[in-house]
Amino acid sequence: MSVELLIKDSQWRRARGLGARLKSAAARALKQTHRKGDLTVLLTGDEEIRALNLSFRGRDAPTDVLSFPATAENYLGDVALAYGVTAKDAKLAGKRLGDHAVHLVVHGVLHLLGYDHMTAREAKAMQALEARVLRELGIADPWAEAA
Repeated sequence: MSVELLIKDSQWRRARGLGARLKSAAARALKQTHRKGDLTVLLTGDEEIRALNLSFRGRDAPTDVLSFPATAENYLGDVALAYGVTAKDAKLAGKRLGDHAVHLVVHGVLHLLGYDHMTAREAKAMQALEARVLRELGIADPWAEAA
């Protein structure tokens, strides 16, 4: 299993040690789900995410995270994070950027593995798995804080 990190927006470089944390988060999500495979985490900006969101989902707006599952046997796909949206959302939630980015990578990896949150049942299962992975990484359950 390998996690490749591509940094296309230099703002991500401000967070020291973030790359290692994100790779660890992806690996932990795979371990928790008993899955193996390679993936890429793309750290980019709002404009590129907006363009990807428009091209692949028909939504002309930036978003925090997008997942692109692959069809190759050992390559799971790509997870892309937008700096501006992620930083803004972290600040609004009173969370550290790094912790929020780790959560988004876990969320994105689970999407690569087929998890979703389109129904209440799916959302509950996915959130429980995310919370378990985040707890292993020393990050509080994001839904417990909201409750």
